[in-house]
Amino acid sequence: MTFDTADTAGPAHADLVEQAAAAAAGVSGVAFLRPGLADRLRSVRHRATNGTGGAPTGAPPAGVRMTRPDADSPWHVEIHVVALREARTVDVARAVRVTVARRLGALSPPQPAPRITVTVTGLV
Repeated sequence: MTFDTADTAGPAHADLVEQAAAAAAGVSGVAFLRPGLADRLRSVRHRATNGTGGAPTGAPPAGVRMTRPDADSPWHVEIHVVALREARTVDVARAVRVTVARRLGALSPPQPAPRITVTVTGLV
């Protein structure tokens, strides 16, 4: 779940989205990032043409949306995860938020701190 606006196009945006997704997926208690409808459709189309599952190489990571209205504003990062049933949902959401904030802060320290919203959309 990503979307591009004029100020977010380019490799810097794509790298930040990938880094945020990797940080979120690595948190203890996260089963996976929730794929959006476009990711599910892309997966079905890719599987039908290649005989394999999953998103094609170079596809944006599922479950992360990064936007900002202009270059001076902080990034707004929305992350949707599915958590493991044995983990406390609130702890998982907090850990994802802190981990992603640290990763993005390390990648672009002079930028204003990103606003991060984490939603746990399911349990497995």
